[in-house]
Amino acid sequence: MKIIAHIRTDFTTKFGVPRQAGLIDALEGRIVFEPEYRVAEALRGLDGFSHLWLIWDFSEAHRDEWSPTVRPPRLGGNQRMGVFATRSPFRPNPIGLSSVEISRIDLHTPEGPVIYIKGADLMDSTPIYDIKPYLAFTDSHPDARGGFTDVTRQQTELNVVIPDSVASRFSDEKLTALRAVLSHDPRPHYHDDPERVYGFDFAGCEIHFRVDNDTLTVID
Repeated sequence: MKIIAHIRTDFTTKFGVPRQAGLIDALEGRIVFEPEYRVAEALRGLDGFSHLWLIWDFSEAHRDEWSPTVRPPRLGGNQRMGVFATRSPFRPNPIGLSSVEISRIDLHTPEGPVIYIKGADLMDSTPIYDIKPYLAFTDSHPDARGGFTDVTRQQTELNVVIPDSVASRFSDEKLTALRAVLSHDPRPHYHDDPERVYGFDFAGCEIHFRVDNDTLTVID
């Protein structure tokens, strides 16, 4: 397997990254190819598609051994499910699969051809193994069952309070994306301590927040 590209996003750590791709369209990223693959002809025809599949490396989750069961955060972290019934990063082969929207393609940048995308659930610098066009007539299954996630899926979003002193540090686009990330509650599902302060890096800033009931408040 060869790494063909790396993704650039606003998340330098795993905490805060959306749990699935496509949850937050306001999040922007760009796919920068390795020098060997900076060939415009390799992207010929891609501008005719609206979405992509990204096949990537859970680069922060490599382990020498694997377990047949894992503890999905959606189930409170205290119930085990088969690893192949989850999207846990701790797998025999730490490979991720994400569907993202193509924002635009620029074939002529100092970094070679770059694909700008929306809705990614990847950390900054995550290695990309492959890119494939998303085909709605075969890849989409609206009637598919979601197993235990049908029961545990978050139904409501948090109210987000961001003080002006924090909001003023971001562009309108970045602030919209940050609000969306926070509204989806980046905490582990089994955490519910209104006094606990959480933090993660986003767009060059470290965001600290608390959650009380259905309201998330950014502290600094």
